[in-house]
Amino acid sequence: MSKTNNFVFIGLKFISWIIFVGLCIEAGGLLVNFFFSLFKPEFIPNLYQKLDLSEIYVLSKWTFFGIYGFVLLIAILKAYLFYLVIVLVTKIDLLKPFNHFVSKQILQISYNTFAIGILSYIARQTAKYLQHHGYQIDMLNKFWADSQAFIIMAAIIYIIAIIFSKGVELQTENDLTV
Repeated sequence: MSKTNNFVFIGLKFISWIIFVGLCIEAGGLLVNFFFSLFKPEFIPNLYQKLDLSEIYVLSKWTFFGIYGFVLLIAILKAYLFYLVIVLVTKIDLLKPFNHFVSKQILQISYNTFAIGILSYIARQTAKYLQHHGYQIDMLNKFWADSQAFIIMAAIIYIIAIIFSKGVELQTENDLTV
């Protein structure tokens, strides 16, 4: 493996960690925001995301919990996605990348990415429905604006996972014949 590839791979690990920590902070901030909106709503303007859904809570508690559930689940799944990426880039052997662990990890990343995309799409459609019924939810669009991108990315990652699984088969056959 060349020094350039090694340097790029180390940079990729570093960037993955930074994104993972940022997404964990965002998910944690949203979780804290959720609990404060239930018990001490007057503190919400002082919090990280300042996500104030108290009007929705007054109108319908079920809608409040459903919308906040979407926001929290998407944030947690995004953080988990980058956890999977960190595990992959930490444990991959670049001299022999075609192994069962890498194949399974890439497949799991594609499933998680697809789940984020589908959940974001459902949340966006639910938000549109609620908006037609008078709920003010414009501040939530940033949490699921990229649903199509995640679905397309999941498809691409799934194709890569299938290629890796075929590579594992070929490498296993090659190891057995040598």
